[in-house]
Amino acid sequence: MGVGIDGGFMDWVAVGLCADVPVRTVVPRRVMNTGLAIWCSTAGVFHAWGDRCPHRGMRLSHGFVRGETLSCIYHGWTYDRDGACVSIPAHPDLVPPKSICAAHYDCKVEGETIWVALQLTQAPVPDLGARRAIRSLDVALSAETVAAKLDQPLTSVITIGGLHDIALAIQPGTDTDCLLHAFAAPDQDRKAVSQALEYLRNELEAAE
Repeated sequence: MGVGIDGGFMDWVAVGLCADVPVRTVVPRRVMNTGLAIWCSTAGVFHAWGDRCPHRGMRLSHGFVRGETLSCIYHGWTYDRDGACVSIPAHPDLVPPKSICAAHYDCKVEGETIWVALQLTQAPVPDLGARRAIRSLDVALSAETVAAKLDQPLTSVITIGGLHDIALAIQPGTDTDCLLHAFAAPDQDRKAVSQALEYLRNELEAAE
């Protein structure tokens, strides 16, 4: 079962476009009450972890990527691709216990997009068809409100079609904000689609 939102469920949630997380970087993301550290290893593999170091709770999104590991910026504790601690600089001869492990979630890349499942699911990642990723935009409305204004049920992807065949992958945030990751038909001009998205955002927020 996926992330429940007012009776709806989102097995997979888009947390960013691949272009937003370059190789060897880590960025913070949030899905409702869950803070995430999204990072891309040197080999180009994406990971989604809970944004807290098991040691002192420092945000791992402030950390740094070295090879296929992520290190906390506070005391340098280093975690491998499975979240297991592999190095504690203050105790270089210590083999860290297997119990020291960063929270990690299923993470897949499809359609130039990073998808995360916060709970175990057998559902496939949403199919965006031939659409290409355009951009992400923040909206000063909850995900539920955005879906209602578009007269759509709240699901991982809302298709609004139109001239540009736009689809929106919704990343729920708080009661007052969310992120929309937008996609459009491959033959559409990126600048024109971006302008249409700005107009859409203004329309959504106008009545609030």
